[in-house]
Amino acid sequence: MAVDSHLRFTLALHRAAAADGVDACFSPYSAASALGLVSRAARGRTADELRALLAEPEPEPAVGKDSGDIEPHARLLREAAELDDDAAILAVANTLWASDRITVEDGFQAELATWPGSKAETAPFETDPEAARELINTDVRRTTRGLIPELLPAGSLDIDTRASIVNALYLKTAWRLPFPEGATAPAAFHGPGGPREVRTMHLQESVGYQHADGWQVVTLNAAGGVQAVVLLPDGDLEPAEAALDEHRLAALIDGTRRRKARLSLPKISLDVRTDLDGALKSLGVRELFQPSADLTGLTATKPFWVDSVLHQAVLRLDEQGLEGAAATAVQMRTLSLDTSDPVEVTVDRPFLLLVRHAGTGAVYFFARVVRP
Repeated sequence: MAVDSHLRFTLALHRAAAADGVDACFSPYSAASALGLVSRAARGRTADELRALLAEPEPEPAVGKDSGDIEPHARLLREAAELDDDAAILAVANTLWASDRITVEDGFQAELATWPGSKAETAPFETDPEAARELINTDVRRTTRGLIPELLPAGSLDIDTRASIVNALYLKTAWRLPFPEGATAPAAFHGPGGPREVRTMHLQESVGYQHADGWQVVTLNAAGGVQAVVLLPDGDLEPAEAALDEHRLAALIDGTRRRKARLSLPKISLDVRTDLDGALKSLGVRELFQPSADLTGLTATKPFWVDSVLHQAVLRLDEQGLEGAAATAVQMRTLSLDTSDPVEVTVDRPFLLLVRHAGTGAVYFFARVVRP
């Protein structure tokens, strides 16, 4: 199933990219979108490594058969780009920025046109890398409503850069059942450095809930078919998180049922930058970063390989709802209802958080909250 491969990708990239014991946040949706587009340009071993990461692997692949079909995952991403309520805002942009000195293959341009918010732009990478950087940053800033003002830092482009595939995402939606603002008050949160006071919201309502497999799980519905999923372990987060796989995670999310609850949840404001190069290499995507990479589906120019994959995610939760933004840039270069008693859920220690599209299961944001 596409959602299984998406959750597998989510957990794998989180573990590979997130340092132990600290806050982490990234957008599986944004990263998978950018890498999915790159996979459409890849051929041979380069494509095989990307498919192995993004697609559900075949149990016993036949000789000469592709290592996995990425299309179900890509279809999930396309479907999750549409929300079913005008009260929620979702903006998605998938942009190919290319030098006017390379010829983009017609097949790749046709593939790009099928992705949400797609467009192709030129940028003066060889003659003025800083101007190209500002063009890309301005476009990301516009899509993310200013939450990510500078995805590409100074010096991230040079005269050997030839193209960049950029996904940008912005999401803003309101809770179906908002937290009363007057109930928010300081409360102890028990992190690795000991307890400290944090602004904590309180809600007594019917929510999605289950307690299973060593986790309390709460789902909060928001406009547009968006859900926030809080996963609070019974004990320490680190061993519980390490034991999660896509099947257990899916079972925890899908097993929630409406239940009255008294929920205490910290207000959250995360802003995390991540260089995904090392994480992707550790997950088996290595050929992409070598001069031997085959990206001839994008352009016949060779050698042509990926220099860096930059990612940034911003996520905020308050009494009224949630707001998040994310962007991923792949830089390419060349030479040159319940009546029972309410359950208590006090989120006062490190936990995991997903923001997802309830209909498809696509994960817009995945976070580990250690110091809210």
